[in-house]
Amino acid sequence: MFGFPFNELNFIRNFNVNLRCYSVMMMPGQEREDVDVGGKIILPPSALDVLSRLNIQYPMLFRLRNSHAERETHCGVLEFIAEEGRCYLPHWMMRNLLLDEGDVVSVENVSLPVATYTKFQPQSVDFLDISNPKVVLEKALRNFACLTAGDMIAIRYNDKSYEMCVLETKPEKAVSIIECDMNVSARRSLG
Repeated sequence: MFGFPFNELNFIRNFNVNLRCYSVMMMPGQEREDVDVGGKIILPPSALDVLSRLNIQYPMLFRLRNSHAERETHCGVLEFIAEEGRCYLPHWMMRNLLLDEGDVVSVENVSLPVATYTKFQPQSVDFLDISNPKVVLEKALRNFACLTAGDMIAIRYNDKSYEMCVLETKPEKAVSIIECDMNVSARRSLG
């Protein structure tokens, strides 16, 4: 009646899809250790197609949810090269979500506030034996797009994996850490 071209995408602002998830080691082709050492996932090309037509906020951040276990975490995306109907996650992320190979995970785009503060707890005293653990942690966090309080993340240094519990994030439970000035503190390790 008014001559405006409307289509359904003008009203859709969220991307929400259920995908079968697999750990990075199940990805066909060359080994991709770079995916397993951070907080980013690999999605199928169709996800990029849909996301590019939506009015979403950048950077692309996602909430991953295992509705059966009532667990969720947040992540960024590294690439859009997964087979259709699949996504690939770092092993630590699958453990946090209580997911097995081939389980279904809900992937939804979200906007998160920029982090101002994060508190970590190393799960081993070995992390404190590193000559400069703060610098190692700051460098490892460059592989993450966001953090969620309660997550147990894994970082690698000198071919060794260290688990760190994200005890607290501010201003909210989930935060973006892309290009931010974030204060970081650590509680004594459990070991």
